[in-house]
Amino acid sequence: MKWITRHRPKIDRIACPWLIRRFIDQEAEIIYVPEGEVMMEAEALGATPFDVPDVEFTHYGDQCTFDYFLKKYQLNDPTLQVLALIVRGADTDQHHLAEQAPGLWAISAGLTHNVTDDHELLEKGMVIYDALYSWARYHRHEKHTQNPMEQLLLDVFYKFLDSKTGAKKRIPAWAKELKEIIQDQIDTNLALSLKEISKNLDLNPAYLSREFSKYFEDLSFGEYIRKQRIEKALQLLDDPAYSLTDIAYLTGFSDQSHFTRIFKKHTGVQPSVYKKSLQKGKADTNS
Repeated sequence: MKWITRHRPKIDRIACPWLIRRFIDQEAEIIYVPEGEVMMEAEALGATPFDVPDVEFTHYGDQCTFDYFLKKYQLNDPTLQVLALIVRGADTDQHHLAEQAPGLWAISAGLTHNVTDDHELLEKGMVIYDALYSWARYHRHEKHTQNPMEQLLLDVFYKFLDSKTGAKKRIPAWAKELKEIIQDQIDTNLALSLKEISKNLDLNPAYLSREFSKYFEDLSFGEYIRKQRIEKALQLLDDPAYSLTDIAYLTGFSDQSHFTRIFKKHTGVQPSVYKKSLQKGKADTNS
C-alpha cells in the first residue's frame, strides 16, 4: 500500500510511517511531496494521503494523526499508548502531556535540519522510534542515576532550597555549592559520602555534620536521608507495578528485611500492611 504526505517531515510524518511499517504493513511505500502536490499525486499514484487537511488520516481536535492511526487500526498495545502521548505532545506543542515530548521535538527538528533527503530522514527516524518504543516497553521506569542515594541527596536539596523554612533563612554559600557538587556527582554516576562532600566543600566533616541539622529540620545527615527514603517508599507503595523487593532496592536498602524493619520503625506498620491498606482504600472508593 502507498501512503503520501507533505515533504520535510518532523514528528507525525515520521511517527506515522514508523507505525505503518511496524504494525500495519511492513511493505508500505511512503511518499513525500511538496504540500501543494499531495492530493494530485495521491490520485495519480493511488496512494492514501495522511497528515494533511481534509483527509481521513489527519488531526482531530487536540489529537494528531498518530492517534487516529491507533484508533483506526485498533492498535491497543499499551506501549503505543505511551508513545502516542509523547508524539502528540511534541507534534502539537503540548509538552505538558509527556516529559519526553520536548526532547522528541528537539531531536526531530535537529534531524530535519541536518538531513535534506526525506527518505534518508525517514530511515533515521525509524531507528529513533524503534528506540523510543523499546524504552517505553522495557525501560520506562528506570533512571539513568542507578544509585538511589544520589537522587535522594538531590531531592533533599531541592526540597530544602524550595521550602518556606529555607526561604526565611540565609542559605550559606556551602549549601549552594553542595547542590552543584551533588549534581556533578550524579552526572558522572559517582558515589557520595559526607566525608567526600566535606572535602569538596573544603569543610571539616565534623562541622558539616553538626551544621547540617540547622538547615534540615533539626535532623542529622543520616536521619534526614532515612526520612527521605521512607517518604519515597510511601510513594512507591501506591504503585502496584513495584514489589516490596523493588521498593527496597529503589530506596537504597540492602534487602527487603532491612527495609521492612526501618519502615516499621518510622511508620509503626510493616510495608506489606501499609500497601494492603492502600489497595483496600482504593477498592472502597471505587465501590
